[in-house]
Amino acid sequence: MKKLAILFTIVLGSLIMFSCDETDHPDPGFKDLVRESIYDYIAENEEDFSMFMEVLQAGNLDRTMQAYNPNGNDYTLFLPTNDAMKEFVDENNNYSTFQDLLNDKEYVAALARYHVINRGIITNDFPFGALPERNLLKQYITIGFEVGADTSFYKINNDAPLIEGNIEVNNGYIHIISRSLIPITLSTMDWLEANPNYSIFAQAVKETGHDVVLDRVIDYEEMSDIPVTLLVEADSVFNRFDVNNIDDLKQMISPERSDYTDPTNPLYNFVGYHILERNHFLADFENRRTNYASYGDIPLNINGDFDRNEENIFMNAQDTIRNKGIEYPIRYVTFYYDYSNVQTLSGSIHFIDNILQRRRRPIVDNVSFQFREESLINQYREEVNEYLISEQNLLQNIWWSGVQDILFIKQDSDLPSDQRESNAWDQDYLYIQGDFEISYRTPRIVPGTYTVRLRAHERSSTNALVEVFLDGVKIGGLVDLTVANTNWERPFANRTLGDITFTSYEQHVVTVRTLIPGDFMWDAIIFDRK
Repeated sequence: MKKLAILFTIVLGSLIMFSCDETDHPDPGFKDLVRESIYDYIAENEEDFSMFMEVLQAGNLDRTMQAYNPNGNDYTLFLPTNDAMKEFVDENNNYSTFQDLLNDKEYVAALARYHVINRGIITNDFPFGALPERNLLKQYITIGFEVGADTSFYKINNDAPLIEGNIEVNNGYIHIISRSLIPITLSTMDWLEANPNYSIFAQAVKETGHDVVLDRVIDYEEMSDIPVTLLVEADSVFNRFDVNNIDDLKQMISPERSDYTDPTNPLYNFVGYHILERNHFLADFENRRTNYASYGDIPLNINGDFDRNEENIFMNAQDTIRNKGIEYPIRYVTFYYDYSNVQTLSGSIHFIDNILQRRRRPIVDNVSFQFREESLINQYREEVNEYLISEQNLLQNIWWSGVQDILFIKQDSDLPSDQRESNAWDQDYLYIQGDFEISYRTPRIVPGTYTVRLRAHERSSTNALVEVFLDGVKIGGLVDLTVANTNWERPFANRTLGDITFTSYEQHVVTVRTLIPGDFMWDAIIFDRK
């Protein structure tokens, strides 16, 4: 059963348990709202939560938990019980006693902040993946679901069961958990090396030089590097195909070449095929089938727009593994849902059930780009605002001339569709004004023939007239954005520019240049396969 379907079942079940007449009202599932803060609730239930109270105090977070969130969004606390804190100390080799933990001021401050989300979130809004807001350590917390014979419950970071949720106080919500959460301290490479059940793939990463990518520490404030997503097989998966060590894997993947760090080497691309650009959670893969840029020589196609008869999202359907003269047919490769969404300092790790072999031919698929390769813009997406960008060196794939500044505009995507400010995808877009030229370097695109479409605002008489170039060659004619779209309630539209054929897997540069100055609100550039 799909995890999101399970969530729907849980929510539906909570609604139909009640029957109502004129005097009966459904219980919304919250505690009665009282005039107390998160801190007050913990203090009033000291017999259950005194140890985490000491963590908050030692970490200098106790006053914060008495106050309103200055951002106006409340807080969410995942609150460990005393038993959970005792278990945490017993399992931690760095501390012999709870007092040892409290004495480590730097770590206890991190531990306290790791449990607090900078936004009020109830369980009905839990995704299958990362929460929409990071915690006070600027790290992501993920939500999973544990399904048993008689019960289903949320599992935080795939480790901590939620035993009571939606305790509403005047500065947010409390969710009680039976295990303490653990702040992230490992890069993806550190995680692989710390888990011997993944030794074969870990060694392949080192042999090919991809350990440099997996050892990055991503600062989500500075975002100087792009996080990555790793799909990884356990040694037990390799063993099913008679691959018992790194030498067996080399022989299967690259029997004739030992230059494993060469970008054309099969083992290099096998490992790179498992590493995706950007941080993707399992929920991000659902309800869409598309290519994801990898660190190999072709992208990975993941089909989340699955047949309902199938259990999971899958990759590389109908493939065959050949090793030591034996053929192993594989219907598809999919995820182990209950263990994936592991977070590291480098991004995400997901675990897969078969060997993910590089396809002989990449899948040509529709692709659209909304500037998500830009770390700064991804940071701006987290809060509704208009962001002025004056320094071009802050961006890696966007540059412009003719004007000094551009804007990135993030609108409220939580509003109902009929109340939103525009129909821009994800309620965000780039804005530039005047007599300008702006360029965007796309991620790599699979060879094939595509119809190119520009998605932009088309309804205003103050908009510019522009022409568009792809890799320096003009595509399409004059693009008049002043009168083309007569639907005033849906001003953003896709303008077809023409067809293009790419012969290699590489990046491309899209340039928009004004013929008549004005406003240009750029939502996306789209490549639809033909």
